[in-house]
Amino acid sequence: MAFQILLNIVIAIFWMALQGEYTSVNFVIGYVIGLGVVYFLRGSLNETFYMRRVWAIIKLIVIFIKELVVANLDMIRIVLSPKLNVTPGIIALRTDLKTDWEITILSMCITLTPGTMTMDYSQDGRTLYIHSIHMNSTQEVIDDVRNNFERAIQEVTK
Repeated sequence: MAFQILLNIVIAIFWMALQGEYTSVNFVIGYVIGLGVVYFLRGSLNETFYMRRVWAIIKLIVIFIKELVVANLDMIRIVLSPKLNVTPGIIALRTDLKTDWEITILSMCITLTPGTMTMDYSQDGRTLYIHSIHMNSTQEVIDDVRNNFERAIQEVTK
């Protein structure tokens, strides 16, 4: 991936040199041309196209921001309601993620979302113990984490 990015930047700089003007517009045009060149060379570079991973990172960030906004609105509703209507609970989430880096990102996403917190992890590091302020259904919380954060993290690290 790093080689593809470097190659793309070199093509963009080469394009600016060919144009004789070192402007941001020429760099962007050269970068787009470089994207096309790198895309067609991806087979000989023995790597997948790096923009797929960049897109997956952007998608993970958008999912996190969406979950963050929804959780904050839920917390505002809880705080402003006259009666405390919460059903807290702790669940054990066995994750399909393999590396420590992936599990760390997952636990950070869970903890940074209001209303949930990663409390601990198992000895092998594959089971996360999560506290949630709303525990209507254990399976609902597990499915929510798996379908949002875990799947997006797997797309980034493929």
